[in-house]
Amino acid sequence: MRTNPERRQALIDAAIEVLAREGARGLTFRAVDTQAKVPTGTASNYFSSRDDLLTQAGGRIYERLTPSDGTLASVHEGARDAARLKELMHEVVGRVSAFPTGFLALLELRLEATRRPELRAVLTQRIKADVDFNVSNHRESGLPGDDTSVKLLMLAFNWLILERLTLPDLYDEEEVHRIVEEAVDRVI
Repeated sequence: MRTNPERRQALIDAAIEVLAREGARGLTFRAVDTQAKVPTGTASNYFSSRDDLLTQAGGRIYERLTPSDGTLASVHEGARDAARLKELMHEVVGRVSAFPTGFLALLELRLEATRRPELRAVLTQRIKADVDFNVSNHRESGLPGDDTSVKLLMLAFNWLILERLTLPDLYDEEEVHRIVEEAVDRVI
């Protein structure tokens, strides 16, 4: 296996784009090579199997969706009230929506995980770690709401983001804003 980390990352990013555009069935080494604009056969030199590529793409999506250190630090700044929580939730919805191919590729991976136990195990572990991180971060922040509130907001906003990306004309920006505000009010 090749070890050029920049090339590997470019191939994984290309795989994310292919997943979002073509779905899991369209994810082939050749499609990744074409997307990454590298010679045919390059991806197969970096990944031992298609499953390896799927798994690494899932991990990379989460790397790219992780908030910046500045955003994470800002959670602990300012007021500890519903208004501040709403600001943070707007940031989450905006940040995740700004990486549409990542979110759509993750959905493809989740569907593929229903047929691939190893991928299911990896995604379950990664998503559980994400939920646990968000719950823990929320507890430490002193913001209103409990562990269940965090989980409910995650579930609600994941679906809201799905609607925005797959049916973009369903809700305009004003309505998305209202939904985020109302979801926070009702959950906490």
